[in-house]
Amino acid sequence: MQRLTEKDLWPNPVYERSRDEYRRHIIELKRPRRIALGESVTVLFENRETVKFQIQEMLRAEGISTPEGVRAEIEVYDGLLPGPDELSATLTIEVTEEARIPETLRRLVGIEEALWLVFAGHEVRASFEAGRSDGARISAVQFVRFRLTPEERAGLLGAGSARLELRHPGYEASVVLSPATLASLRGDLAE
Repeated sequence: MQRLTEKDLWPNPVYERSRDEYRRHIIELKRPRRIALGESVTVLFENRETVKFQIQEMLRAEGISTPEGVRAEIEVYDGLLPGPDELSATLTIEVTEEARIPETLRRLVGIEEALWLVFAGHEVRASFEAGRSDGARISAVQFVRFRLTPEERAGLLGAGSARLELRHPGYEASVVLSPATLASLRGDLAE
């Protein structure tokens, strides 16, 4: 997937004028890419457009407009872009009751070994970004990748169905991906 550059981003005044329309577009783009995995975990499959949106929003919110500042934001978010034969995602642990947050984040230690994409006889375990757990608790936001061999890529492109599974002793969930989700992910792999 092609990396983002400064040329791909709008200056803040231009972005501000088209922000509402662009946000509507991104909301629709994300709809099939956002997977509720049980009650407390959401997985959002990222692509070039979703990452571009996050950068644009940060540039706007922080008032960043210098070339150095824009490059720094691109570097921060660049790691969310999937590489060749990869899917990338942001996994978010969503707990609304503040008192439950510490216990939930402790209970889910080890989650980095427990997220799987299952399709056409393949089981691909997610690789989590390092440094988002201290062994006693985890971060509520995790960045993950599903690295596919050529055989797995071909299997996913041709699969009739696929599911996302969380196989953690403290949290188990499985969701069959919708045809719209599969189509969106296949589009990423075709780029």
